[in-house]
Amino acid sequence: MTEKKIYYYRIYDDNEQKSYFKCSYNKIEIRKLLKEFEQTHEKYFNNDFVKYLQEKDTEAELIELHNLYY
Repeated sequence: MTEKKIYYYRIYDDNEQKSYFKCSYNKIEIRKLLKEFEQTHEKYFNNDFVKYLQEKDTEAELIELHNLYY
């Protein structure tokens, strides 16, 4: 049985907002999906892209990061 890999990505949108997301697609597949997404979207926003990605990959989701100091 092969274990499904999960990949983590950092992305920046047209507002220069940084976000993180995880999904089961590798970098090559994500680049193809980004090209498809750009054909139907004039502006690029992280939330919109992740929603688009979720239609194709149920593992996809935004990740919220927080600093933890100790």
